Amino acid sequence: MPLWLGFNLWFEAEDGVALSVWRVALLQAVADTGSISGAAQRMGVQYRVAWQKIREMEARLGVRLVRGHTGGAGGGGAKLTSEAEELVRRFCTLSDGLTEHIRALATECFPEFLERDPACDNEPLP
Repeated sequence: MPLWLGFNLWFEAEDGVALSVWRVALLQAVADTGSISGAAQRMGVQYRVAWQKIREMEARLGVRLVRGHTGGAGGGGAKLTSEAEELVRRFCTLSDGLTEHIRALATECFPEFLERDPACDNEPLP
């Protein structure tokens, strides 16, 4: 029976989640697509949800993350602030390092489930 190793990582403020794997992916989608609507589409949520999550992050972290700009003929768009780019970079560094540590620890603690280094991204072991 194949087993998957999964975990999640997030930072929480008094009033809720401030930064998480999903929220960082949303910010990265804004950077990649150049818009909140494009990011929402990529993430499979409504524009309103994406906008709300960005505003929640900004309020809970106390920093501006996204700057929107109105457009002319080509339309508007959005761009990450330098602070957001740095947060994304640092969160990814933390997450990558933690993933490797958890994989090694899980292999040590549960050798009967994970006979080798677990596959990444929740792929089943053969």
